[in-house]
Amino acid sequence: MTIASDEEPTTSPDQLTETIQKQSEPFRRALEEVGQVVVGQQHLLHRMLIGLLGNGHLLIEGVPGLAKTTAVSCLAQAIHTDFQRLQFTPDLLPADLLGTLVYRPQEQQFVVQKGPIFSNFILADEINRAPAKVQSALLEAMQERQVTIGSETFPLEDPFLVMATQNPVEQEGTYPLPEAQMDRFMLKVLVDYPTRDEEIEILERMSRSRPKISVEPVLEVEEVFKARELIDQIKFKDAVRDYLVDLVFATRSPQEYNLPLRGMIQYGASPRATINLAMAAKVHAFLEGRSFVTPQDIKELAPDVLRHRIQLSYEAEAEEMTVEQVIETLLKRMPIP
Repeated sequence: MTIASDEEPTTSPDQLTETIQKQSEPFRRALEEVGQVVVGQQHLLHRMLIGLLGNGHLLIEGVPGLAKTTAVSCLAQAIHTDFQRLQFTPDLLPADLLGTLVYRPQEQQFVVQKGPIFSNFILADEINRAPAKVQSALLEAMQERQVTIGSETFPLEDPFLVMATQNPVEQEGTYPLPEAQMDRFMLKVLVDYPTRDEEIEILERMSRSRPKISVEPVLEVEEVFKARELIDQIKFKDAVRDYLVDLVFATRSPQEYNLPLRGMIQYGASPRATINLAMAAKVHAFLEGRSFVTPQDIKELAPDVLRHRIQLSYEAEAEEMTVEQVIETLLKRMPIP
């Protein structure tokens, strides 16, 4: 008599690696497809995929005109999902974002009119131009993955990825996001100007009456869900896991790690940073076709995960120290396994 086992069959590391290499190939093709339209900005496109596969959100900081909207739109097309661009303004209301109840006299009842938040890819352009109540409405949807309109609660369709942009130069008439709200973003990505060669290529592609701003779909949503299941199987070695945790702990108690940052950090990164860094590192390993996380994965993602979660002290500001310098010190001084 054979007794059936309740345990799921285990996948060997070699089998998992082979499956990951096969399943991650379409995502690399998606990046190449978007690259047919968007010149440069590979760092932004890569981080957008990490946010999508890691089920997180991005805060993007960069001056206008760096193809942020085009990049988001093209990636949504490549993955065959819906995309909405929302321009945040000081007079924006939560109902303009989430939706509202509309009265229909002929039916003598209120009906729900859903807002533009009900999409897969959301670009919240200049999020800091909207007042706090609108920012909170968006961030609540990001965290809870649902929206309440009247007495009804509606789940947001998966995948749901929010990319909020900020202009680092113009601050007049803005409402900066509090640290507690910024902590809900998985990554904060800094977008810089293109190189000279990239700008020449941009000129060649875009200086025409009808430039190409569309790409062919190369991925289906179901492939995103399958990839997430594989990413959940990617493991950390104990030494790599400890390195990740120590890196985050060092932002709270640098003196315990003999770092020359005593009195420089007022508030360190939260446990959410640990979770997000681990998730981002696993996605990065997946996109590289690996079934394990390396310290280099963590080092590469750490600046994007930590830069919006560390608050410097007045002493650090007086010495003109930046968050980027703090993170650089952490990554240089912390021993790598």
